[in-house]
Amino acid sequence: MPAKAKWAHIADQLRDQIASGQLAPGDKLPSTAQLREEHGVSAGVVRHAILVLQMQGWVEGVHGVGVFVAERPGA
Repeated sequence: MPAKAKWAHIADQLRDQIASGQLAPGDKLPSTAQLREEHGVSAGVVRHAILVLQMQGWVEGVHGVGVFVAERPGA
């Protein structure tokens, strides 16, 4: 079985932190630079993970400010 893509691993980790309440709605995610350093990946890998989470409704980006945990319907 092929290894999971690095962006998918980062997205899964952030999704788990949100689902567990470790990151609450309105909390700011770590910066791209912080996530890049923590996971040893390129900025593009981190951006891809964030984009997937945005498309799934887990996070919302505010241009020039950062990425924040979204309010989850029914949460």
